[in-house]
Amino acid sequence: MKSLVKTVFIKTLPVMTGYIVLGIGFGILFHSKGFGLIPSVLMATLVYAGSMQYVAINLISGGASLITTAFTTLLVNARHIFYGISMLEKYKGTGAKKPYLIFSLTDETYSLLCGEDYPENVDSGKYQFMVSLFNHCYWITGCALGSIIGSAIPFNTAGIDFCMTALFITIFVEQWLSVKRHLPAIIGLVSAVVCLMLFGADAFLIPTMVLISVLLILFRKRIGGDKNE
Repeated sequence: MKSLVKTVFIKTLPVMTGYIVLGIGFGILFHSKGFGLIPSVLMATLVYAGSMQYVAINLISGGASLITTAFTTLLVNARHIFYGISMLEKYKGTGAKKPYLIFSLTDETYSLLCGEDYPENVDSGKYQFMVSLFNHCYWITGCALGSIIGSAIPFNTAGIDFCMTALFITIFVEQWLSVKRHLPAIIGLVSAVVCLMLFGADAFLIPTMVLISVLLILFRKRIGGDKNE
């Protein structure tokens, strides 16, 4: 067990650094809108959606309706539908852990679990659960620290919400550098730009996900061939 904890900690260390910083940013922003430590921790624990939590700050403080909030959440988190499907096979046989694994599948957790480089002689279900739990705890810790810091030190919060965009850029660059073939990344990038131009910033997310899915299916043989090279 100690060996597994050590392995998971090392594996999730990059996520920890990102989640702590991003969580602090969220906690500070959330506190600036009048919400204290407990609401921040509860949202980090029960919602656990980095980008959506940032969006939710303005929705909650602006008095948005439940319908608006639900629809916005669907748009922001629609990507989870598409890459979550690819984890169904990996999560088979995880038993009671499965609901939590599904709930805690963030972008960063997905990037750590979607590959085949699991530690040898370790139950895959336990490994998946520990990675998911560690990342979740990092996020909760960051949000809590941000709320505490926000209550103790006055901040100019302008620009803090950009840290989520910065994380996605970092993940994209890291994945680009880690593989030889970049067709999936190019498909994602071009699809996003085209849909942004066609549908605008408020409605491009769903069309982008659909277009990416269609193109990945069409080019699946070529992408599969790339993996073997």
